[in-house]
Amino acid sequence: MGAGHAHKLYRHGHSPVHELPPHTKLAAVLAFVVVVASTPREAVWAFALYAVLLGVVAARARVPAGFLLRRLLIEIPFVAFAFLMPFVVPGEQTEILGVSVSVPGLWGAWNVLAKGTLGVAASVLLAATTELRALLLGLQRLKLPPLLVQIASFMIRYGDVITDEMRRMSVARRSRGFEARGVRHWGVLAKSAGALFIRSYERGERVHLAMVSRGYAGSMPVIDEVTATRAQWTYAAALPLTALLICLLGWTMP
Repeated sequence: MGAGHAHKLYRHGHSPVHELPPHTKLAAVLAFVVVVASTPREAVWAFALYAVLLGVVAARARVPAGFLLRRLLIEIPFVAFAFLMPFVVPGEQTEILGVSVSVPGLWGAWNVLAKGTLGVAASVLLAATTELRALLLGLQRLKLPPLLVQIASFMIRYGDVITDEMRRMSVARRSRGFEARGVRHWGVLAKSAGALFIRSYERGERVHLAMVSRGYAGSMPVIDEVTATRAQWTYAAALPLTALLICLLGWTMP
């Protein structure tokens, strides 16, 4: 794969978490999320311990709490959905501050909030300690289908290119006095979207032809062969294994 691609989610550092091979971190985060999702929602204390575990990882990675909390704002739509559940889910009713809410809805909202927040936090920590290019190498190392890895690679590489193209088109419209103020301007925006799609498609065709002319035969060359030692696997597995122990206690304890 080619040169790296910096992203605002990544926080440069030299912590023990940063230095772990990407495929070990991917496997650890995936296992952690599966364990969290498998935990009974009634084990409230277990979710608190999961949060403590992520806090320890963030401390080891030297990721500030403010950095992590700002990026957790991405889950606001799910939070809004969770807050609606106590009012729309049928079942036994109870009162909170004089408002009648559903008990199953409250548990459902808690389930979504707790598991969703922990999953997003684990993903943010992964992105904060692993460059995008390294993540792609990790996916390749974990034997993800090569075609999917290539699609993700091109999406990452050309996402900013398409965004810049949109910005230039917007500047061009404004320089000609256009301001979208209502439904009557949707036609212009639709035409702009169509033009952007055609330009992106044509760019993709040119890039593909350039790759084929340079010997591309369906797979990208691997420049960096990333390996992991047993110690690194053990270090990465500490998070999901500890979470698994908490999960088992959550199922056995009343």
